[in-house]
Amino acid sequence: MPNIKSAKKRVLIGKARNLRNRSRRSDMKTAIKKFETAAAEGNRADAEAAYKNAVRKVDQAAAKGVLHKNAAAHRKSAMTLKLNQIG
Repeated sequence: MPNIKSAKKRVLIGKARNLRNRSRRSDMKTAIKKFETAAAEGNRADAEAAYKNAVRKVDQAAAKGVLHKNAAAHRKSAMTLKLNQIG
């Protein structure tokens, strides 16, 4: 446990950021899973709606630093390929 006041504050800030980042990552992963299930069912309309939401969540995670921009691009590319295979 830190003794210096500024170090104590940094611990509290870190905990708050950890919760916020965990929430964003969870939202992103949930959106991706919803897209995956819609794509597996083969329903194009549901898959497109879920795709738009998932891409939005991935972009938000990348913008906030939860996800690296190249990792975000990789995930979006994989989802786009799956969407295009539904046909």
